Amino acid sequence: MKLNDLPYIMVKCLICTIIIEIIIALILKIKDKKDLINIVLVNILTNPIVVSLPVYILMRYGRRNYYITFYSLEIITVLVEGFIYKKVLKYKKINPYIISLILNLGSYLIGEIINRI
Repeated sequence: MKLNDLPYIMVKCLICTIIIEIIIALILKIKDKKDLINIVLVNILTNPIVVSLPVYILMRYGRRNYYITFYSLEIITVLVEGFIYKKVLKYKKINPYIISLILNLGSYLIGEIINRI
């Protein structure tokens, strides 16, 4: 992997994350269009950081630092997205932090499966 590959990786990851998280949101019965749009917007805000910074760290400092950075950012992302969802989502059947955890865990695990295929 080269640094020049990063824009392609970022776009691919963002698109996949949005598709996966919207599908999971629909499975959770989040159907309001504004809620779904907010999920997309939140991912546009958080995903580029969660993808680009760990990749940069991997290329610059190695695999060990990559994992520390990646999992730290994932935890922060779940908390930040949960906070945003608490403020903006109309859907109230599931705690917004749990929604964030489910969406992020789902997109991470499905992304791992896709990457291994």
